[in-house]
Amino acid sequence: MLNQILIFILNTLLGLFSLALLLRFYIELMRIPYRDPLSQFLVALTNFLVRPARRVVPGLKGINLSTLLLAWLTQLILLIGVHKLQGYSFGSTLGAATTGFAMLAFVEIIKMSFHIVMIAVIIQAVLSWFRPHNPMAPLLDSFTRPFLKIFRERIPPIGNIDLSPLFVLVILQLLLMIVTGWQREIYQLF
Repeated sequence: MLNQILIFILNTLLGLFSLALLLRFYIELMRIPYRDPLSQFLVALTNFLVRPARRVVPGLKGINLSTLLLAWLTQLILLIGVHKLQGYSFGSTLGAATTGFAMLAFVEIIKMSFHIVMIAVIIQAVLSWFRPHNPMAPLLDSFTRPFLKIFRERIPPIGNIDLSPLFVLVILQLLLMIVTGWQREIYQLF
């Protein structure tokens, strides 16, 4: 019972913090302005860890690798902590287990990224129907435009309805299936 409570707390705290780091990474990657409250919240929440990490981990062509690395490390700590609380014994396979957990953390970051894009596309589509001038609309548009643009250029609206969100969601769902298959294969290694 205590282990389940600890796993829940660990999943909640580290999972949400990893999500915040990943969102900050994508907001910086896509050069979304920091005017909106979500961006300001993410910066305020993660700055205590990102600022020192930036001194150690250099960026690459304007990409903030330190934030991405911190999101991955948070996922790695989460996976190891949860498995340890569930009774996983590292024993003599410490190297193989560490490599496996590192790959699993990477897969989790990919899955989380796909989920972020899916949720952003869904929210943007719903808001465009009911509240197109919502304060979150510019942020969502800036974030989803690169994904939707691919289909908007090739598929015209049908009856004034843009079907590009539907195509993006289908592609992301297919990619999630592939990544989940990778995750199962990695789990079988150890």
